[in-house]
Amino acid sequence: MESRAGISKQDIREQIWDYMESQNLADFPRPVHHRIPNFKGSYLACQNIKDLDVFARTQEVKVDPDKPLEGVRLLALQSRKTLLVPTPRLRTGLFNRITPPPGATKDILRKCATSQGVRNYSTPVGLDARVLVDLVVVGSVAVSEKGWRIGKGEGYADLEYAMMVSMGAVGQGTPVVTIVHDCQVVDIPEALLEDHDLTVDYILTPTRVITTGCERPKPTGIMWSKISNEMMGKIPILRSLRYQEQQAGKDVTLQDEHRRLQDTRSQQPAPPSTVRRPRDPSQLESGSVQGDHGPPNTVYVGNLPWDTRVSELKRALRELGAAPLRLTWQGPQHRAFLHYQDLASAQQAVSCLQGLRLGTNTLKVALARQQRASDPPGSRAGEPHPDPDPTI
Repeated sequence: MESRAGISKQDIREQIWDYMESQNLADFPRPVHHRIPNFKGSYLACQNIKDLDVFARTQEVKVDPDKPLEGVRLLALQSRKTLLVPTPRLRTGLFNRITPPPGATKDILRKCATSQGVRNYSTPVGLDARVLVDLVVVGSVAVSEKGWRIGKGEGYADLEYAMMVSMGAVGQGTPVVTIVHDCQVVDIPEALLEDHDLTVDYILTPTRVITTGCERPKPTGIMWSKISNEMMGKIPILRSLRYQEQQAGKDVTLQDEHRRLQDTRSQQPAPPSTVRRPRDPSQLESGSVQGDHGPPNTVYVGNLPWDTRVSELKRALRELGAAPLRLTWQGPQHRAFLHYQDLASAQQAVSCLQGLRLGTNTLKVALARQQRASDPPGSRAGEPHPDPDPTI
């Protein structure tokens, strides 16, 4: 197939999906739209990996869970290589190590290579594990002979590779292989590629083994400016990696935070009559500030399980890189307040803590606000409380 000039990545995806369906090249599951397409002859294409020296030399191989890569997963297990498969949508970590039972037969190994086998015969691999991946195998919707690659549009393969770089599991010299139907090899304008896009070194089809000779650098780590708060909430391991990189002094400003900063810079200065005088720092420290809103550096954490201990919350905050300067514990009310140095630190903590679970509860996390001077009996004046609907 040939791709037209001046088209987008999505145009190329739709062109490939439509063609594979119309020509009956697709295999289960169908339709192939919005998937890494499985195709007739995928097992034959997978067999070609045996002709690559990089596969013969590898000890530890990471293979995506896509259906057309099933043959490679089986070959890795039959060759007694360590097989790592990303967890579905990275919800419970980065990798699972597929561990066939002792004395596994060929039939059992085939089951291990399927998506069901990945669930039934795998153990999670933590961030602290010493993983050194020798070969990466990814699915694609389209790929060019130069090594430019287009996935299904969700960015998981690119993100998984970037996370492996952050873990030290791969480097620029780690070869990347993709397995596709011949019709998926098309011209892709280099202008469509972005810095976070993963390129490939080898393309395997049912009829060809293509060495791309791609010299474009692969991603050198996670580009936090491309990561949204929503993605941080969906992928807990990202929060741990962000904490590690923040401790190492790297810029971990998220996409949403970049936008807020840009919006702030684009705003015109307020007229002099509306500029507020700085509050007395001693008032902030004593908690005696009056008015509708108090210090903007306090985070409300709600829906705490009834049996949660403050030490459990503190440990979770440290692990996620969101430890506050001070913590106000209100366990009987199932809540706590986290006090940070400034608004930026509080906003970053809110981002890090989205989706945090303690026990069976998903915690509610939001910026808190100050109570009015007429606090109800039994509360301290100026004590922070959550908005009625504490959403971000």
